Amino acid sequence: MTVELFVPCVIDQFFPEVAVSTLKVLERAGVEVEYNPEQTCCGRFAYNAGFVEDAKELGDKFLNDFSTDHPVVAPSAACVHYIKKRFPELFFNTANHLVFKKMVENIFELTDFLVNQIHFDDFGAEFPHKATFHDSCCALRGLGLGKEARLLLSKVKGLELIEMKQTDMCCGADLSLQMNHEPIAVGMANHKIKNALNTGAEYIVSTDMTCLMHMKSYIEKEGLPIKVIHIADVLATGWKGDANA
Repeated sequence: MTVELFVPCVIDQFFPEVAVSTLKVLERAGVEVEYNPEQTCCGRFAYNAGFVEDAKELGDKFLNDFSTDHPVVAPSAACVHYIKKRFPELFFNTANHLVFKKMVENIFELTDFLVNQIHFDDFGAEFPHKATFHDSCCALRGLGLGKEARLLLSKVKGLELIEMKQTDMCCGADLSLQMNHEPIAVGMANHKIKNALNTGAEYIVSTDMTCLMHMKSYIEKEGLPIKVIHIADVLATGWKGDANA
């Protein structure tokens, strides 16, 4: 099977190692990966900030950058949810009407694709740490995902997954919330990270780098003894016999 890899702008600009891990994980699962270096943002941040026409322009480019011949896979529930929910609003009865309909059916968040589409859940990864999982709002409430990530993590050797209280509570990472109501966003991050610390975990794992970046900034500012990591980085860790692992 061939897939096209969509690397969201947050990952491209700030956490490129997550994109590399996603590529490695997909190839480990036996998937041939195509990457279009001309791809850019899907328009999510522009839309959420109220710049609908800019979001539509970026969405048009996105639909031209990717084909509908193969599944499109992204290590971001937030971007996938945005495309599935907002593209029907932006492109209904436009020149891209048929293209957006195919794209909405054909784009998948990474854990959804691995578990529900190709049924591959054991990468031989090793990550000897205690971790807790953060359900992002877009993954859990937007796409109905959560058990997929936990299944993948359950197969990682040495990883002890400890559920935090209120794992489904928002961390405050929404950009408009951070910009317009910063104290609320910071307070939500504080509450979320306290719940994570109370588990004794060394890492917070999630499928959304936007959430993890928000929590990472708070953790580093406060000097807290916990780290964040994207699930793709966990799944790409500790492979036996892989010189590049």
